[in-house]
Amino acid sequence: MVTALALFSASAAFAADAPPDAEALFDRHCASCHGADRLGGVGPALLPGNLKRLRRARAASVIAEGRPATQMPGFSGVLGEPAIAALVDLVYTPLEDVPRFGRPEIERTRIVHRRLDRLGGEPVYAADPLSLFIVVEQGDHHATVLDGDRLEPLHRFPTRFALHGGPKFSPEGRFVYLASRDGWITQYDLYNLTPVAEIRAGINTRNLAVSGDGRYVMVANYLPHTLVLLDAAGLVPLSVIPVENGRGETSRVSAVYAAPPRGSFVAALKDLPEVWEIAYRDPSGGSSPLPVVRTGGLALRRLALAGILDDFFFDPAYQYLIGASREGFGQVVELDSGRSIADIDLPGLPHLGSGITWEVGGRTVLATPNLKEGVVSVIDMATWRTVKRIETLGPGFFMRSHERSRYAWVDVFFGPHRDAVHVIDKSSLEIVKTLRPAPGKTAAHVEFTRDGRYALLSIWDPQGAVVVYDADTLEEVKRLPMSKPSGKYNVYNKITRSRGTSH
Repeated sequence: MVTALALFSASAAFAADAPPDAEALFDRHCASCHGADRLGGVGPALLPGNLKRLRRARAASVIAEGRPATQMPGFSGVLGEPAIAALVDLVYTPLEDVPRFGRPEIERTRIVHRRLDRLGGEPVYAADPLSLFIVVEQGDHHATVLDGDRLEPLHRFPTRFALHGGPKFSPEGRFVYLASRDGWITQYDLYNLTPVAEIRAGINTRNLAVSGDGRYVMVANYLPHTLVLLDAAGLVPLSVIPVENGRGETSRVSAVYAAPPRGSFVAALKDLPEVWEIAYRDPSGGSSPLPVVRTGGLALRRLALAGILDDFFFDPAYQYLIGASREGFGQVVELDSGRSIADIDLPGLPHLGSGITWEVGGRTVLATPNLKEGVVSVIDMATWRTVKRIETLGPGFFMRSHERSRYAWVDVFFGPHRDAVHVIDKSSLEIVKTLRPAPGKTAAHVEFTRDGRYALLSIWDPQGAVVVYDADTLEEVKRLPMSKPSGKYNVYNKITRSRGTSH
């Protein structure tokens, strides 16, 4: 006679031997960031085409241990090896049907909130529109328009889910363009404090850039592997550019940048050793020394690199591209010729996208935090040699300054000292003060007011705040409660391409 206990023991043993349910594991642990359909959300899409640089064994390590310099946590404490192996098998399995997302699909998503010809051409408030900040509040998916002179909120509006890549402004500062991780692009009128138009330009989007003449918006996508060109006046789609090398190999786009002095966009590719420069106006004088192809009516130059670069910085004149990879490979590329002219000593993973420049003893230096190591690297931009490595309490994400400030600020975004922010004297290259505005909570992303008088720092917490400091005395002035204010972006500093902030 079979007892109930024996039946229970047998079923328990069977359950223990049963293979893990990968779909259920993904729903429980991964879907909230990467999307229930694996098409991406806060985290990137998890499909074979997007994992070409990540071998399966490394993917298992990432699931178990997390990934440095990202928000990917480790799951070794809750998932065993069989469960992790099942998840690896799942994410390397192609979807039966990947949604098509070409120009017709993009066009159908377009929403017009306000007609531009029916909006007033002057601000509806008394504040200086060039002194405004856009504060992205990730905690509840809103943005606050902050008066940078009074240091008080002026307006608050809802945004799409999980904004990424930083807002970008039209050249005169009237419009701000926002990109969400799931591909939605929003045009917002800062004069009339109203949305103008929205369109979904991708399934999984990295960032956008606005052309120096204000006519175009270019969108960089992880999925599909495309660049999408939009008319900046109302976000009408103009062109969808497949990102491939002519041999059937495609690539995600890490980011796209505007290079206003060159009349072009520059795109960083995640999976191919190339950089693309896409001209939106005819270059003045002479022909390009590199092959130029026409795509979507635009001139495209493909710059071949010695290796894949994951992060970029441009010198103030946009003559040079400075790039680095996760493998510690760094180089300087002269954009006109497309030649690599120097290697750079940049170990770890410098966050060049957050790099800034200033003058020290008559020479221009580039300073960048590091996403893997507790160090700020200071590079002489004439010799491309390291001037100094400033030791910090841990890896940092953002670095900021202002032309009128004698200090540079860098956070310690990763690790146990994430509540610390270092203040560096730009002349001596020494840390002169370490601030901890909210012990135990992440402090990050400084941005200066237009005049450089105040530095605004974020507490990355759902019950966070923007902390205002006197940029000279380093004393706290006030706190503005915010819901995880991930970034603050000053209109004037951005449109004038201040050397103390990212572009």
